[in-house]
Amino acid sequence: MQSQKLREMRLGRRQVLAGLVVAPALLSARAARAATDGTAVVDSWYRLTLELVRHTPIYSPPVASRAFAYMGVILQECLAGGPEGLVSLAGQVNGLPPLQPSSAPVDTAFVLHTALSSAVQSLFSHTGPTGQRAMAAMARNLTDKLASAPHPDASTARGKAVADHVLAWASTDGGAKIENMGFPQQAVKEAKPGEWVPTSKIAQQQAPLLPYWGNVRPFSMAGAADCGLPPPPPYSEVVGSEFYTEAKEVYDTSHNLNDEQKAIARFWSDDPMLSPTPPGHWISILRQISDRDSLSLDRQVEALALLGISMADGFICCWKTKFDYNLIRPVTYINRVIDKTWQPLLNTPPFPEYPSGHSTQSGAAAGILAHLFGDKFAFSDATHEDDGLPARNFSSFAAAAQEAALSRLYGGIHFRSAIEQGLVQGACVAGHVARLKTRAT
Repeated sequence: MQSQKLREMRLGRRQVLAGLVVAPALLSARAARAATDGTAVVDSWYRLTLELVRHTPIYSPPVASRAFAYMGVILQECLAGGPEGLVSLAGQVNGLPPLQPSSAPVDTAFVLHTALSSAVQSLFSHTGPTGQRAMAAMARNLTDKLASAPHPDASTARGKAVADHVLAWASTDGGAKIENMGFPQQAVKEAKPGEWVPTSKIAQQQAPLLPYWGNVRPFSMAGAADCGLPPPPPYSEVVGSEFYTEAKEVYDTSHNLNDEQKAIARFWSDDPMLSPTPPGHWISILRQISDRDSLSLDRQVEALALLGISMADGFICCWKTKFDYNLIRPVTYINRVIDKTWQPLLNTPPFPEYPSGHSTQSGAAAGILAHLFGDKFAFSDATHEDDGLPARNFSSFAAAAQEAALSRLYGGIHFRSAIEQGLVQGACVAGHVARLKTRAT
């Protein structure tokens, strides 16, 4: 039987999706205390966004990472040049031109609300009726809450100008239009030995997800090749070969999983439509830290911008590498060579294997969060508590990334080299993102 706490949390998440942000129980502790300050505005819109990702079919992990990146840039640009000490990313991230500064006095919370309202309603324009109602309700309720703020007209104009400026730039990156949920209309007809083949019986998934995503414009590097990877082990069906040995490790591990390993696999699974996806998971971690440590608005905005960029660039690099090598998935190889009846603990995603997307984006996220908060920053992650999965505690961001990466071995969907090289790729991405200047001093 569900505990009262769990029932309340699940009710709360449904109410967030309904846009009922005026109820204190639905806000973080900080937002409940100050429902009209900038941190509360950011918290409220991000809480809703995590639910929109969960309920919008086109929001696979790469697409979700893109939305979080642009939302973060918009926040940074809203505060750039203000008393918080943040600076613009224009001229630093690829192709973003400067926006004419405003000399009119504004209310920061109102600017942030207007900008996020415009951004979220644009980025999630394809969500369903429930999501559309939620966005409208959130916009209406927060506008009512901010009604007594000073300079409402100038604040609204500035927030909309920032959002429009960044969204116009976003529309040119090659990732704005998602057709057929990201799956090409033509199925894979023939594959060479060692190449990816469909692993799902769903008709739409007979072609791989988002094969062009590696060509989407990155934020912090010249191109995805800046964080490319060496090839995976050569394909071989010979017993004792490197490739066979990695496949056998996946097979043997699956038969010897303990309860803790199964829990790790499920905790980090983060499947689309069942969760806020992997990038949403790391946004959730940052939100929990922000609430626990009462981060100032400028630190929260800076972190959301850099974390969003790191994950978006991570997925771009990862997808470029995936489709460069087009590697077979463990379930296909193991069924072909080792055991035709074997199935992994987790569902195999519909795209090539190498490297692991969880590993790359978790390595990138952990790297940039360590850059911001330190290498030995302990935290608790309760992202999935309302889904019945207990919180997990970590001594550092690197420890969480390593567990997220290893979860894919426990889940039976990645080989060891994809996991380890994904973390390497993520660290490379974090290095590029960390060079962006976010503060005047």
